[in-house]
Amino acid sequence: MANQSFINFFTKLFNASPQSVTSYLNMLDTMFKGTGYTLSIFLLTLLFAVPLALPVSLGRMSKNKFLSKLTNLFLLIIRGTPLMLQLLIVYFVPKFISIRLFNVTINWPAFAAAVVAFSINYASYFAEIYRGGIESIPKGQYEAAKVLGYTPAQTFFKIVLPQVVKRIVPAMGNEVITLVKDTSLVTIISIQELMFYAKNSANRMVSFTPLLIAGVFYFVMNWVVSYIFRRFEKKLSYYN
Repeated sequence: MANQSFINFFTKLFNASPQSVTSYLNMLDTMFKGTGYTLSIFLLTLLFAVPLALPVSLGRMSKNKFLSKLTNLFLLIIRGTPLMLQLLIVYFVPKFISIRLFNVTINWPAFAAAVVAFSINYASYFAEIYRGGIESIPKGQYEAAKVLGYTPAQTFFKIVLPQVVKRIVPAMGNEVITLVKDTSLVTIISIQELMFYAKNSANRMVSFTPLLIAGVFYFVMNWVVSYIFRRFEKKLSYYN
């Protein structure tokens, strides 16, 4: 419940009824709680998807045709199907399989399923961004590194990767901003994040205002993400 002093303050400020002010303050309180889940899914997805994308990208560019085609098929499936469908599959299919084959119900947490689905999905998109960045490096740099005695691993991590990071920052920023907004999809498996509470509040109050306020929350989060990427891109300007 909202603190009485806050209720009195906003009642006088907006000349509104205590009941109305209490309703909005309680709504904001639940939205802040939901934002915690939104940020948790966002940060954990980045934690797993960003490093996972590199081996996926290397598999896509592999000279081994079987590995390259298998990775390409995986990327085609993940990038060609809705994230919402992937969320439902990751959450419900393990439960269905465990019951049908082993007659055991797996208590698969919705939050864990969301992180897994998001990590796989965004690793696929990040992998293609990595691939574009790696392939944009002139072949002459590989040859020069070989002449200087660098091993393939040293060439990649000391010469190629730093340049790739600089080139892919804008594209990565766009995907990360999309990730912030996509977290709202987890309501489909009943995770109580920001949009979950916004919808419930809108239904309870018979008002569109909670959804508008949720939009402001998402805008602020995306502004922070954009600011961080701009600062990061500026720090990498020494490659210009």
